[in-house]
Amino acid sequence: MDSFEWNKIIGASEMIFEVPPPAKPGYVVQGVPAAATGGPAQPTEEPLPDFGTVLAKADSAKGQLVSQRCQQCHDLSKGGPDKIGPNLWGVVGRPRASRASFSYSSAMSSSHAPWTFESLFRYLKSPQAVVPGTKMSFAGLPSAQDRIDLIAWLRTQSDSPAPIPPPKPAPAAAAPAGAKPAVPAKPAPAKPG
Repeated sequence: MDSFEWNKIIGASEMIFEVPPPAKPGYVVQGVPAAATGGPAQPTEEPLPDFGTVLAKADSAKGQLVSQRCQQCHDLSKGGPDKIGPNLWGVVGRPRASRASFSYSSAMSSSHAPWTFESLFRYLKSPQAVVPGTKMSFAGLPSAQDRIDLIAWLRTQSDSPAPIPPPKPAPAAAAPAGAKPAVPAKPAPAKPG
């Protein structure tokens, strides 16, 4: 038998034996969203951290290491050039799509809201989800701590770093289960006099 005959036999066997898809992927590529199973998945909104607390404790040195992923496409030095992406010196607090020397996508240019701690935290997790149609092809940083450390370091890369907000007040303590609410005391009756 020649290879042509073997190819016909192997091709026919695929029609006889149906292979079910695996229950779960053999490996997961970090940063690539998992394929939806069933109906359309609703994205889960990640709670925002208290930036007044987490930025004060963040590891800026670790954030500088995380920034090496950014430096493939962005320059981070003061007065540095634009690369595939715009220069990021002073990005914290800077209006979005505001570097005159860089040609932004229409999706990115659709807003000039400032890059706040909150907006950077969300954007760095999944750029395409936050700004659909952006030219930035980076898959994102899934680790909240990596994003916090990176934002803490990016904050320092400015002539006048954005202030860290004060920590949010602690929530009021809840009454223990089964405890009865305090009832104000009734005033004593007035004595006739």
